[in-house]
Amino acid sequence: MKIVVLDGHTLNPGDNPWDELAQLAELTVYERTPPEQIAPRAGDADIVLTNKTPLTAATLAQLPRLRFIAVLATGYNVVDVAAARARAIPVSNVPEYGTDSVAQHVFALLLELCHHVGQHDAAVKAGEWIRSIDFCFWKTAPLELSGLTMGIVGLGRIGGRVGALAHAFGMSVLAAGGTRREEPGYAPFAWTTVPQLFATADVISLHCPLTADNVRFVNRDCLQHVKPSAFFINVARGGLVDEAALAEALNAGQLAGAALDVVSNEPMHADNPLLTARNCIITPHIAWASLAARRRLMVATVKNLEAFIAGRPINVVN
Repeated sequence: MKIVVLDGHTLNPGDNPWDELAQLAELTVYERTPPEQIAPRAGDADIVLTNKTPLTAATLAQLPRLRFIAVLATGYNVVDVAAARARAIPVSNVPEYGTDSVAQHVFALLLELCHHVGQHDAAVKAGEWIRSIDFCFWKTAPLELSGLTMGIVGLGRIGGRVGALAHAFGMSVLAAGGTRREEPGYAPFAWTTVPQLFATADVISLHCPLTADNVRFVNRDCLQHVKPSAFFINVARGGLVDEAALAEALNAGQLAGAALDVVSNEPMHADNPLLTARNCIITPHIAWASLAARRRLMVATVKNLEAFIAGRPINVVN
């Protein structure tokens, strides 16, 4: 049996060995694979692992021996799951591995919006504190979160953890979108609608999947109702946001700031309007990438392959 990893660099850039995977079968790992190289590299593979390398119907047709696809992520839109299902090829993902890391990143972004730590560090190192006649100075006044309202669109595992952290900071929590689960065991908490959440929350954080029904739902109409003092955070999927509309809202002062870990096209394009938008923080899709989270992802992937080899595939999405 042969396993081919198409794009292993992000999961293991050198600190997260493939040893357990290599014990299951003959293993070949490619750091990155351009689309035109998928068939030559994986044409004789029984199992293919992919993170972001697309497996379209046309590509799958060129992989005659393929029996199983393991996605090195939770999102599996890089695979044509219908085409895989038509050939009885199960596709498994890893439903949970980065909850703590992603929720933590939300607050790293939020606290930067509140305190502008990087800006003040740069100012100090540029000599502004040395030249100051006062014992302190600030470029922007710090913002206290306690007493503000966190609005979460999508109260799943990650959204739920963000809500718990918000509560620990003394914030009220509103949630909207998706299936309404049992209310968390803290207060104040309330379910609301997406329009009402955008109109009332002080911080809006997206944690919903990208579907055909919510593409660019954060648009001009949605953003015209937010408070001018509000912050917007997206660590979910870039396609949820109309980026031109968000940039316009930031530049017009319709909201106070935004922080994003995802954009519509990744790697980011040079003409993305958010690159020059006012008070917009962007990180390069790293919320999931702590070593702890990547190790959990590796362990879960090994379990997915072991289950398939045993004839009892788990975490199947098709």
